[in-house]
Amino acid sequence: MSSGRPSAAINVMSLSIFMGLMAAGATTIAVTAIAATTIAVLLPAPAVLAQEPQRPLDLTTFPRTSLEITHRDEQKAAHHYSFEVWIADTPQRAEQGLMFVSDLPANLGMIFPLARPRVETMWMKNTYIELDMLFIEQSGRVGKILERAAPMSLAPLSSGGPVAAVLELRGGQAAKLGLRVGDTVTWRKPAS
Repeated sequence: MSSGRPSAAINVMSLSIFMGLMAAGATTIAVTAIAATTIAVLLPAPAVLAQEPQRPLDLTTFPRTSLEITHRDEQKAAHHYSFEVWIADTPQRAEQGLMFVSDLPANLGMIFPLARPRVETMWMKNTYIELDMLFIEQSGRVGKILERAAPMSLAPLSSGGPVAAVLELRGGQAAKLGLRVGDTVTWRKPAS
């Protein structure tokens, strides 16, 4: 009924009531008034049909923690990169993620910890900025990196294998820092 038209069931019922009243000898005016009242009672109110879009969660209500990515270059030298990240630790927070964010500083991100390792699929619905996605295996090793995911895209972005978490960073950060598969990610879970 989102189109605003009565359902077929209401139309059939209204016609049945109309025909029954006419057969009983009721006047057309009385029948019309009764039919209109019946339809008004059976149809949902306009406020129900036009539901307000759900407001986004305030990112300041998400828990935050420090996160570190350790990258080893060709000479095996370790480079450590620190970030402050929001934690998408509930289904509602994970569903929203970084939707509606118009700017993401280079030192911020969001981590999506999973209860159990699984193949994870993300999308960019209502996401206004490019993001890099690092799919993190249970060991903390980066298993896959998707760079510069396109804003507003509904295309599925899959980990391709079981992961324990997904880290979203500002688009282009992975390339800028030279991050690659095999790097390690660690973070502290905040006290509950």
